[in-house]
Amino acid sequence: MHVNGKVALVTGGAQGIGRAFVQALLGKGAKVALLDRNSEAGQESKAVLDEQFEAQRTVFIQCDVTDQEQLKGAFKKVIEHFGRLDIVVNNAGVNNEKDWESTIQINLTSVIRGTYLALEYMRKGNGGDGGVIINISSLAG
Repeated sequence: MHVNGKVALVTGGAQGIGRAFVQALLGKGAKVALLDRNSEAGQESKAVLDEQFEAQRTVFIQCDVTDQEQLKGAFKKVIEHFGRLDIVVNNAGVNNEKDWESTIQINLTSVIRGTYLALEYMRKGNGGDGGVIINISSLAG
């Protein structure tokens, strides 16, 4: 997949698989917005990535994907910052059997919301150029 010059948004992008996606996209020439609810991890990741790649190619946005307004606002910030959106990676996820309602909000509901927001911003009928949506799940999901 050709991603040089494309703009990506990655939920849960500060750690784990999300961070690996961010690095892979940056390594192929993309610009990337890291969304994560953990501000400290997000800022640390951005600092490390800025040393490895050009600082203007990344932006960190603190976002709780279960909060519909925060998620919607994060998408708007990406468009304002980079001017476009081409790739959305719905990666944020948890495994917490004791708080199953929160787990469903993060692992399912936010993925659906993120997909619909991606469609809204990337759809050619809305001025977008099309794009790619990647939804990540674990075997536990």
